Amino acid sequence: MRKENCIFCKLSSGEIPSATLYEDEDFRVILDLSPASKGHALIIPKEHYRNLYDLPEEIAAKAIVLAKKMILKLTDILECDGYNVVQNNEEVAGQSVFHFHMHLIPRYKDDQVGLGWKMGTLSEEDKEEILNKLK
Repeated sequence: MRKENCIFCKLSSGEIPSATLYEDEDFRVILDLSPASKGHALIIPKEHYRNLYDLPEEIAAKAIVLAKKMILKLTDILECDGYNVVQNNEEVAGQSVFHFHMHLIPRYKDDQVGLGWKMGTLSEEDKEEILNKLK
């Protein structure tokens, strides 16, 4: 189902033209209009799902397989040195368009793309709390 005012629904349906790298019955892969690096692409499902929480498992599985297929092909084409596959859920985690999508970000030596976080330490207390809550 499409959402009327969703820009990614319009992009994935072709209503808004884009540089399409791949398309099938479930997804459209396009070049990002605000790329972090040369060749930054987005995997966008044609159906509207707010984020990973709402995505059916079958579509989630297809998305990761498609991500692998695309980065294998694009690594050779772009001659990049690596890839980040990024998927954000909710505003606090960096999601700004509330239609599930995956970023495929080519990485080049010394590219200055900022995708990091300060490394912490897993405390014994946090570890035990999480493990106990999972039981």
